Amino acid sequence: MRMILAVVALCSAVASAARAAEPSPELIAYGKALVEAGDCAGCHTTDPAKPFAGGKRIDTPFGAIYAPNLTPDRDTGIGAWTDADFTRAVRTGVAPDGSNYYPAFPYPYFTKVTKDDTLAIRAYLGTLAPVASRNKPPELRWPFGYRGLMRVWNAMYFKPGLFEPDQSQSAAWNRGGYLVTGLGHCGACHTPKNYFGADKTAQALSGNEVGGWYAPRLDGAARTGLKSWSVEDITEYLQSGRNAKSHAGGLMAEVVVGSTSKMSDADVRAIAEYLKSLPPSRRETIVTPPDDAEMKAGQAVYAKLCIACHEADGSGAPRIYPPLPGNALLQSVNPSSSLRIILDGAHTVTTPRAPNSGEMPGYAKQLSDEEIAAVTNYIRNSWGNAAPLVTTAQVAKARKEQ
Repeated sequence: MRMILAVVALCSAVASAARAAEPSPELIAYGKALVEAGDCAGCHTTDPAKPFAGGKRIDTPFGAIYAPNLTPDRDTGIGAWTDADFTRAVRTGVAPDGSNYYPAFPYPYFTKVTKDDTLAIRAYLGTLAPVASRNKPPELRWPFGYRGLMRVWNAMYFKPGLFEPDQSQSAAWNRGGYLVTGLGHCGACHTPKNYFGADKTAQALSGNEVGGWYAPRLDGAARTGLKSWSVEDITEYLQSGRNAKSHAGGLMAEVVVGSTSKMSDADVRAIAEYLKSLPPSRRETIVTPPDDAEMKAGQAVYAKLCIACHEADGSGAPRIYPPLPGNALLQSVNPSSSLRIILDGAHTVTTPRAPNSGEMPGYAKQLSDEEIAAVTNYIRNSWGNAAPLVTTAQVAKARKEQ
């Protein structure tokens, strides 16, 4: 009898311990919020019916990488991982088998995330439906397919360590810094890269070309950055995908829909406060305006095709048709985003805060390379705007990337 009672007591203790080890609903909800802040689904979901099952192709200057399966499937996902496995992978870029991830997985940013937050993310991922989906090997050019090279890369460019709060700043500013430089990994798109794909840290958040689009400056540059934007402007843009100055397009539109529009008001405003405080990290380009013939050619195209929505003075209809004067993205040194919109057209993203949609047709078939270059130069250098000359060769290159 004593043995039976002892066994019953042991089983009860084991059951109690198992229940205690189960993450609380609050922890799971917090982990979900962190996953949304990191826009993890943006890379790790290919089929919306199988969230986080991986397989999405990520093109890099070195070849293609496929995002892995994050569901709790024990054979093909992370179901058999320990907490230590998960923490090491997220914060140091090392897989459970000891191999190194490529920095397309933004562990150089995630290293700043606390252990508690990392485990909250794991708690949420553990609630997902397991999906059997084997990870695809990368398709990288020689010699970048040798993972051992990542040890050299890490030694040169990876600086592990948590986000260090600035005691002279507010709690909101530090929260924004934690999200921007850590889980939000904003610099993965918005910071220029060197020849080996590492951030040019001295030029943090000063703009970078990604996937045929230009991720613009997020620092305080007067013409091409956020100097003219208020904290409220940045907050509205991140929450709704538009404000009185600009609309989100391309890859940023996906980030707004999948991530920032779902974040708490406090976190979005914290990001805005942090970004608004950043000084310019490099000088803006000195611009030589286009000649009169180029401006007249561009004005003719604008009068024929653009004036109905954007008005003669470029003022448009804020939050419906974005205004062109003072538009920071339009004046960026790199015209990739402007060319993509003119060639392909644009669709205004819809979010709970801004459900109305808008459309701009694409003009790839209607306009020649010369006409597109001319109208792009016109809108980038009218109404007080100033931006480097766009050439027909740049238009032709962008057209091939459609």
